[in-house]
Amino acid sequence: MRKVEKMKLEKVNRLLTLLMLSLFVPAAFAQVRAPKPLELNSDSLSGPVFVVPVNGMIDNGLARYIDRAVRDATSRGAVLTVFEIDTFGGLVDAADKIRKTLLDAEMSTVAFIDKNAASAGALISYAADRIVMVPGASIGAATVVEGMGGDAAPDKYQSYMRGLMRSTAEANGRDPQIAESMVDPSLEVEGVSEEGKVLTLSAEEALELGVADRIMETTDAVIAAYGLDSPTLVAHRETTAERVLRFLGSPVVQSILMLMMLGGLYFELQTPGVGFPGAVALLGIALFFAPHYLLGLVEVWEILLFILGVGLIIVELFIFPGFGIAGISGLILILFSLVAALIGNVGFSFPPVSDVMPSIYTLAVTLAILVAGSAVAVRMFPGSATANVLVLAPELSSSEGYTTAVTHSEYLGRVGTALTDLRPSGAMLIDRKRVDVITAGEYIDSGTQVQVVDVRGTRIEVRTYEA
Repeated sequence: MRKVEKMKLEKVNRLLTLLMLSLFVPAAFAQVRAPKPLELNSDSLSGPVFVVPVNGMIDNGLARYIDRAVRDATSRGAVLTVFEIDTFGGLVDAADKIRKTLLDAEMSTVAFIDKNAASAGALISYAADRIVMVPGASIGAATVVEGMGGDAAPDKYQSYMRGLMRSTAEANGRDPQIAESMVDPSLEVEGVSEEGKVLTLSAEEALELGVADRIMETTDAVIAAYGLDSPTLVAHRETTAERVLRFLGSPVVQSILMLMMLGGLYFELQTPGVGFPGAVALLGIALFFAPHYLLGLVEVWEILLFILGVGLIIVELFIFPGFGIAGISGLILILFSLVAALIGNVGFSFPPVSDVMPSIYTLAVTLAILVAGSAVAVRMFPGSATANVLVLAPELSSSEGYTTAVTHSEYLGRVGTALTDLRPSGAMLIDRKRVDVITAGEYIDSGTQVQVVDVRGTRIEVRTYEA
């Protein structure tokens, strides 16, 4: 009996244990997944709410625009700025500028991801106070790549990006290990990412891991979650000038403009006078340096170095023929000024090598395309009809079979009378027809009989006729 009662008691205990687990485990799970509160940095609820789009490629033009947007929001006393992010990434140095702008912002900031925050976009999102994602959004894949091939950059660049992700995550109370695993595939986060794969999180995964603070459908829902009652919304947008600057400052357009500059200068120096290649070079120079100067990437001394470099090459070609000190110095100055124009230096203070290398790669690829294009042009262009317009043709001599359109070979050997004094040019009469003639240099009086001894096109040479 006691054994049976003991078994019944153990069964009741197990049932009670299961009942308790069924009650507390879901509650504990719900507590883990409970969304974090969205709170403002200040106690004031008055002030406008700025909504700023972060779309397309992340470049220096976008960094300039974000900086202006934050300054405008600060000057108007905004309590919240929502950054609507949808980007697949871009330039690391530009993303770092935006990151610093967001970290230093006085008002509360929210990265509202709709739908992508990849690569440099993930770094920007981490810099905001809160991250909110729409259903189906994703964040991650922040590996640094070089060039247009998409190949991973060397480890020193990955290390720099890992440091940015880690420090930004720590600044806003997020897990730095998860942030680093978005950059480095060799990092493994137990239960989150496997070794050998760069971490990319969906909205649900980001919420569970504490990367995202909420999942919401719209910007209005985000603003309402802050407890703001009918705030003044400011839809901040880029100006037309800023859109044009972003277009001209993009890496692809930069390469095209450098091709216009260098290619135009090359072909202009190969042909006499100032023509179409020179106009293309001037247009490329203007469109390249002007936007970079307005974006704060180019200083006056860099433009002067470029002009000086071109001047030295001209001196080498036309004053001191050959390829010596002037030509080499000019080429070095041109290349240095172009690299300096592509990076955000202040005076002679340059950024780390990791920020300079992408500009060097861009210039190297441009030069490779220019050399290949020039080789093709030299091989195919001279035989085309266009070449006859742009390039001075070689001498067309009679020994090569070329003659003028008009010739008077029928006058060869004919005898006539000089109508005027030939000194040495003048006119003679042949078959009652006046003909312009010239002597070999001697003077012949009018009325003298002369004979045609040579005809070359329209040039008719005569001498005194001796019967």
